[in-house]
Amino acid sequence: MTNLSSHIPSISDQLAAAIETKQIDVPVLPDVAHNVLSLAQNPDSDAAQLAKIIQSDPTLGGHVIRIANSAAYTPNSNLVSLQQAITRLGMIEITNIAISTSLNSKLFKAPGYEKHIINIWNHSLVTALWSKEIARKLRTNVEAAFLCGLLHSIGKAVILQAISDLQSADEPVVDTETLEQLFDQFESTVSAFVAHEWGLPDIVAEAITYYKSFNNAPTAAEVAAIVLFGHQMASHMMDPETFPIELLTNSPALELVNLYPDEVIEILNKSDIITAGVEALTL
Repeated sequence: MTNLSSHIPSISDQLAAAIETKQIDVPVLPDVAHNVLSLAQNPDSDAAQLAKIIQSDPTLGGHVIRIANSAAYTPNSNLVSLQQAITRLGMIEITNIAISTSLNSKLFKAPGYEKHIINIWNHSLVTALWSKEIARKLRTNVEAAFLCGLLHSIGKAVILQAISDLQSADEPVVDTETLEQLFDQFESTVSAFVAHEWGLPDIVAEAITYYKSFNNAPTAAEVAAIVLFGHQMASHMMDPETFPIELLTNSPALELVNLYPDEVIEILNKSDIITAGVEALTL
């Protein structure tokens, strides 16, 4: 008797085919996030334009003000307008707050994989904050490091959405071990596709595509390495038993970012800052 199941493409084969034919659905970037990103790439932009874009979404505007007034950003402050917040924190900081607020786990529709999406997004937020601290220590582009860290796992979320779309309602969800294998196989390609579809800045596109293989990044190897190390610091902070400090101090990213073990410990001592940042950005 013929084994019909042997003729059914595996989820990996189905996913590969969908990626090859560009049949992967990428969530539409929210208008505010798209406009803020476009403004950030315009050297002639100003605070009034940024405030106008954010105020076009009253809910987002109020959220940004609350975050800007939090202890993580402006202790003992009482900012009452977006213009004040931008003046105090700067356009790039407010841009990153607006983007991280408008992009969240609810952007993705993956029935059966909701918890995975939330975990990926939470980890990405922590990664963004650690990447920012690493970049600050290295005196390099802090704001770019935050955005790259925030979006570095976007490919995983889109893969989960694609898997959910490929499965029928009565099929069981894919187990975690298999998901990790699929991420390893397809994340880089899907992240590059998302970066293209969303028109992300080149430095962000490179970092999220190459962070696992930062030496292959054409022009942004250092930023990609910072994101990898930020990812690893987030893993250590969120689950130190699974990702012990020894893995941090032996990370291949350290060679490129040129951090010594004592400097790694110094950065890790800022965990309270990271916790406060997460709490502020999830108000």
